[in-house]
Amino acid sequence: MPDIQLGCHTIRSHGTSVARLHMYDWIILLFLAIVDGVLNIIEPFHRFVGRDMMTDLRYPLKGNTIPFWAVPLIAIVLPWVVFGGIYFKKKNVYDLHHGILGILYSVLITAVITDAIKNGVGRPRPDFFWRCFPDGKPNFSNVTGDVICHGERSVIKEGYKSFPSGHSSGAFAGLGFLAWYLAGKLKAFNREGHIAKLCLVFLPLLVASLVAVSRVDDYWHHWQDVFAGGIIAIWPHAHLQQLVESRSNGNENSYNMGWAETEASHQGVGAVALRDTSPILDSMESGRRL
Repeated sequence: MPDIQLGCHTIRSHGTSVARLHMYDWIILLFLAIVDGVLNIIEPFHRFVGRDMMTDLRYPLKGNTIPFWAVPLIAIVLPWVVFGGIYFKKKNVYDLHHGILGILYSVLITAVITDAIKNGVGRPRPDFFWRCFPDGKPNFSNVTGDVICHGERSVIKEGYKSFPSGHSSGAFAGLGFLAWYLAGKLKAFNREGHIAKLCLVFLPLLVASLVAVSRVDDYWHHWQDVFAGGIIAIWPHAHLQQLVESRSNGNENSYNMGWAETEASHQGVGAVALRDTSPILDSMESGRRL
């Protein structure tokens, strides 16, 4: 099979072949989506909530500053727009495909981990009192001392899903991926002194942080919930980065998907251009073993 050279292949010319090459990746991605759907259907663990514990669970029941449907737009669609903009500039279908596939994996794996922990922990939300007793009249078991809720079933179910924050983990999974992507494209850590690059890299992380903070402001989560959600989302990125670096150290050619400084005589000092070739990527795409 001939080597595939990056940088001049479009969706029309090579999109189908790239998707076919990664068919099993897309099948696993679909499986993860189904698993996460099941995790959202099943009933979470109902942790014991006694009368004395209600002191920290009586915050007002509010709506969402950032609705549930807005998280995929922020964490997935927004990065897709960035990927699409770079594709129209470079016409590199491999970069576009891997960006889309990578961010979906980042978000879905994080979602499965987050929802599994939510169901297993069953921590009450800060507004649990009003979810359990919408009329403000508490009722507790005379035997166990646990709550006897008489609110709406779906509202009570959500009340046991405080830890960790899905908004936080989802936002950091998608926008954290985008931050790493931009860091590579901009070659942000090349010690060239372009502070504007770092500003662009940290901007997605700032947006993710604001999404996380909104969950505490809305009294849907404790601060520990959003902190844990961010850690769950960011840790795989750091781990995978370590794997990439270790693999690169074992090969003479490293995986390059960033910006490259062009020659000053052609573009001027400090000019940048997208790097669109990688021997390791060529080998992976052509099916050769490293």
